[in-house]
Order: sequence, then structure tokens, then C-alpha cells
Amino acid sequence: MSKKPIILAIESSCDETAAAIISENNNNQPIILSNVISSQEEVHRKFGGVVPELAARSHLDKIDWIVEKAIKESGINLNEIDAVASTAGPGLVVCLSVGLSFGKAFANSLNKPFIAVNHLEGHAHSPRLNSNLGYPYLLLLISGGHSQYLSVKDLNKYKRIGTTIDDALGEAFDKTAKLLGVEFPGGPQIEILAKKGNSNRFDLPKPIINRGGCNLSFAGLKTAILKISKQINNNQDKYDIAASFQKTIEEIMYKKTIAAFNEFEKINKLEKKIFVIAGGVAANKNLRKMFKKLCEERNFESIFPPIELCGDNAAMIGLVGLEKYKLKLFDELDFPAKPRWQLDEEANFLKGAGVKL
Repeated sequence: MSKKPIILAIESSCDETAAAIISENNNNQPIILSNVISSQEEVHRKFGGVVPELAARSHLDKIDWIVEKAIKESGINLNEIDAVASTAGPGLVVCLSVGLSFGKAFANSLNKPFIAVNHLEGHAHSPRLNSNLGYPYLLLLISGGHSQYLSVKDLNKYKRIGTTIDDALGEAFDKTAKLLGVEFPGGPQIEILAKKGNSNRFDLPKPIINRGGCNLSFAGLKTAILKISKQINNNQDKYDIAASFQKTIEEIMYKKTIAAFNEFEKINKLEKKIFVIAGGVAANKNLRKMFKKLCEERNFESIFPPIELCGDNAAMIGLVGLEKYKLKLFDELDFPAKPRWQLDEEANFLKGAGVKL
């Protein structure tokens, strides 16, 4: 029996220092031998958000023992590693550089191939770590820095059909939480607060809800929350704002996803249609419930990564690294960090004033 590839993966695009060992079983399905994630929540909490310089310093402090722990937990020996994959972008350049440099040095020391991985591509394929996912499929990538719909045709083959023209959905959650006085990272807490609130109390705006196809906008919603937050007098006010925000997000994503379904069906004539929801915000249980219901209505199969793999992690980087290794898609050791790195290289940049929809 031939040896299965073993990939060491490293992720440091933002505020998680992560390392994983990925291989595959006899059916050529990916398997996680280890997946270690070290969060920096305590480092950034008092600042209410990620401070790039502090994040990079934390990566430098932790990356040695995180990688060592991942290797130890996997039960493999160093000489069994076939390639090293590191996130090269997008993300905070000072953070990316830590994991990228470490990965290059590690690959060079072992005389093994190095693979630069797009962080978004990791999210895009992450459900393959727990499902037999085929191509093509519609992807909704929703995280702290990204919100976009893509038609995924294969590894390295993407067509973006919708994106945010301003804030990412995860950013809207985090900024709303901060306005409500919730400590960083506050986004996941919105769902908890919302359970105690009246979702019909505040009528919040739904920017570009009836135009722009499946493009998204959350800046106007965030501004509305800012104005309302100045009138908070008690905890119930906070709960009601959170509930109204959660409801509004669900209504926006419901209608925009219908538009994305229509666009995807124009591009791909399929009997079996798959909708993948990935990224940190994919862990939101209310959104998951809404997306599942919508998929039943429109005859799509909904697929999510496991909750623990929705946020940034190295297992998803290792999965892409594994696929690229089998295709011999290796990179040189001078591959640069790319703070902006789109999956669809031909897609227009749609952010800033004057965007026309």
C-alpha cells in the first residue's frame, strides 16, 4: 500500500495561531490527525478589536510550540511530513508574514515542498473535512473580513457572483456587539442576547435589499445601530437591539441568497444543487436554521463545516495543501504575503464610495 501524503499546515492570517497535520484515508478522503488553535482573545479584549502589531507578536511567541504540539498530537515523525502549507493571504500582512516565514523555513529545513494557500480557499473547501463534497457548488463565505457568494467549480476555479460593497457580515456583528457594550469578540454573543429580546421592537434598514443582485451592504445597518445604541437605558434595550439586528440580518441574507440561487442556476444546469455556508458567521445557529429552511424551499442541499471548523483554523489550510500536493502545485520560497488575494482573480473590487450596482 502506497504511503498517504502528510501535510503540515500553518495559519496566522489574523488573531489565531494554528497548526494541523492532515492526511487521507484509504478512500482518499481527508482526515485530521491533529488541529491545534490558540486564540488571542485576552490579548485584544481591552482594545475592543484586533491590534495587528500585538497579534503578530503573539504569533511569534506561540508558533513554535503550536506547531510542535500539532506534530506531537498527530503521532507522526518529522520525516513523515511530505509538504508544508501556510496561509499566504488575505489577512493582516504582519500576521501573515509570521506563519508564512515559519512555514517556508520549516519546509526548507526538511527539504520538502512548500505550498502557499489562500485563506478563503481554505474556508471554501472546509466542508470536505466532514462531507463527501463534489463540484460545482454555490458557496456563501461569511466571516469577520469577508462576505461573498461564489460558484465553486473546482480547486482554483471560482466565479464570484456577489460580495459586500462595504462591511463584512462578521464585522457588522462585532461592531454591533461593541456598541452594545459586549466585550471582544462580541459577534457570537449577539445571538445569545437576541434570545432575550423583542425582534420587532426596532425597524432597522436593509441596505440595497431590492437592488444589486446578490451583492451585500451592512454599513447603513451598522450606522442605524450606532444611533439607537445612544438611547440604551437598560439591559432589555440591549436585548431588543440584538434581537432586531439578528432578525434583520436573517431577512437580508434570505433575500440575497435567493438572488444568488437564481444566478448560480443560470451558470450551472444541475439536477443536484449544493449550497455551502462557511466562515466564522456560519456558526450562527439562527442563520443555519434559516439557510436550511431556504434550501428545502429551493431544492438545494445545505452543507456546513463543523462548528469548530467555521472559524480560522489550520485544518482547512492543510486540506487545500493536500489537494495541491497531489496535483504537484508547489510554490517557491519567495512567495509573498498577499493581504488582498481574491479567489476570483477576474472579479472587480467593489468597495468604497461611488460603487455602482
